[in-house]
Amino acid sequence: MRHARRRAVRRVTRLAAAVGLLLGGAMVARAAGADETPAAGPGRPGDTGAALVARLGTARTAGSWIGADGRAVVAVTDGAAARAVRRAGAGAKTVAHSMDELKSATAALRSAPRVPGTAWAVDYRTNRVVVRADRTVSAGDWSRLGRVAHRAGGFVRMERTKGVFTTRLNGARPILSAGGRCSAGFNVTDGRTDFILTAGHCGPAGAAWFAGGLGGRPLGTTVDSAFPGGDFSLVRYSGGTAGAGADVVAVGGGKGVRITGAADPAVGQRVFRSGSTSGLRDGRVTALDATVNYPEGTVTGLVETTVCAEPGDSGGPLFAEGIALGVTSGGDGDCTTGGTTFFQPVTEALSALGVRLVPAAGDTGGGARAGTSSPTVSPDAVRALPARLADVRNTGPGLLVIAGSLLALAATRYLRAERDRRAYRRRYSATWN
Repeated sequence: MRHARRRAVRRVTRLAAAVGLLLGGAMVARAAGADETPAAGPGRPGDTGAALVARLGTARTAGSWIGADGRAVVAVTDGAAARAVRRAGAGAKTVAHSMDELKSATAALRSAPRVPGTAWAVDYRTNRVVVRADRTVSAGDWSRLGRVAHRAGGFVRMERTKGVFTTRLNGARPILSAGGRCSAGFNVTDGRTDFILTAGHCGPAGAAWFAGGLGGRPLGTTVDSAFPGGDFSLVRYSGGTAGAGADVVAVGGGKGVRITGAADPAVGQRVFRSGSTSGLRDGRVTALDATVNYPEGTVTGLVETTVCAEPGDSGGPLFAEGIALGVTSGGDGDCTTGGTTFFQPVTEALSALGVRLVPAAGDTGGGARAGTSSPTVSPDAVRALPARLADVRNTGPGLLVIAGSLLALAATRYLRAERDRRAYRRRYSATWN
């Protein structure tokens, strides 16, 4: 009877230890992945930061971005907000000016007389509004804009650029019209007809488009366009359908990237752009909701990046990890010296035009829609994995469970071995006697 109870206790202990090992392993894996900031869609890099900013409000926060370790960082204005951000698993940086103050400064700049060749955006990481002017801006206009910036607040920084802010008219595939050459962005649909989503400055409604290269077959006609204000347009395919490979954007060399969803980018995110002039290029998002005063007009709500672009790249796709992020609008510099490039956010364009991305091959769910995607893990998150595993605050509870389970298994094996050793000694002693 006593031996039966002992066997039952040992079996229960071993079972509990095995369950503990599984549970502890799951806890460590969960902790390692809890702070991952995937690249787009439901796994957008800015999901945690954006959600915290929305919850805490613009009076207590001043934007969010992706840190060097792949984790979201939120700019906050008080200690309570910082503690709330850290409890949520993100980093917190205390700053002097709230988003309300920063937006007040950009509103003052927008209400001032328009100066072509200027642009501004909120730099979340430095807690400043950065105003840039290209070489076409006169000293008088620069001085007048400087006075507006000074009245808006001491956190407005003025900078001169060497290039000229222009639309990149003149890739993804090249598409041609009477106005010049652009690049095809993303294929989209309203459920009945397929279209090309490209830049609005590429051509007004009614503009006819032809495929690039020899032959120049008719491609389609612009049926809706927004520029200035926004910078997006729809080119309806002449045949009504985009054809095979409609969910793939060309990146050069006969290669392409399949697009599975659309999302908004996050500051600090690594992104890629394809264009018919300069091919595939990459860089980082530096600001959101940027304003650019092109010679043709002012465009607001743009994504500011370090990706280079050249004439003819207009309308080309901006993406990351197979997620559509924007279409090329304009900027300064080139792909030899570098520069700043601005993009029209794709989610805003899809919503305004009432279309969605053409379904990915094999997608029977009606196609990818704005803000949806399959989860992916960014390279930055993979590089940050060792740091998360080494952080005892993340993995400590799971490691304790694993350690306890291993001790329990070791104890049961020791007790069983000791029992067998004593039994052998008793039997050997009896035989020898």
